[in-house]
Amino acid sequence: MNPRRTLATAGRVLGQLRHDHRTVALLLVVPCVLQALFKYVFERSPGVFDRVGLPMLGVFPVIAMFLVTVVAMVRERTSGTLERLLTTPLAKLDLLLGYALAFGLLALVQSALVSAVALGLLGLTVQAGVGIVLLVAVINALLGMALGLLLSAFAQTEFQAVQFMPAALLPQLLLCGLLTPRDRMASWLHAISNWMPLSYAVDALVRAGHTSAITASLVFDVVVVLASVLAALALGAATLRRRTA
Repeated sequence: MNPRRTLATAGRVLGQLRHDHRTVALLLVVPCVLQALFKYVFERSPGVFDRVGLPMLGVFPVIAMFLVTVVAMVRERTSGTLERLLTTPLAKLDLLLGYALAFGLLALVQSALVSAVALGLLGLTVQAGVGIVLLVAVINALLGMALGLLLSAFAQTEFQAVQFMPAALLPQLLLCGLLTPRDRMASWLHAISNWMPLSYAVDALVRAGHTSAITASLVFDVVVVLASVLAALALGAATLRRRTA
């Protein structure tokens, strides 16, 4: 790993995103709009938003970051940019860490905006500090980014990359505890959900909403999600291909 090359890669990615207004809107604006829409869909059932609104702070960034990252990396490979980059001294890990740094900065901005809308304009209340909620939301966004980088290696076109979303994220969305608490699911589904990182991401936000203390369970959930991010980045570096066959 070379920090200078990693920072150069992050700067290049941020420069590209700065001129891609649609992608910036998808990352920064759409999650805020979806959070507000979710609030007013259940306007006459405020208990639903109070229960699910906080976990959604982690779900929306995961989805948005996954879509943008997986498509961006496939585009790098199909356009030949990735092959040209990897003929230079730039290592695969430098490339992925550069992407992680760039999208991590965007994740921070995204999570801050979504949290401000939910906790400020929409009146969502949390027991833990705003800083804890923001930290967990950023980590969740990094999870979506890391999964996107990992699965991009298995897509040959941008269309195929988008198709990975229902395969990789939909089962996690169904089993993470948003629809019903995981301990009320069938035992075999509960067991499967224990192996899905989004389950721990949602659990961390639920715990942040219920107690002001930083409990061991909250720390464990955060560590599991961070470990999943690092594992996905490591696997992404191992499976990254220079070009599409």
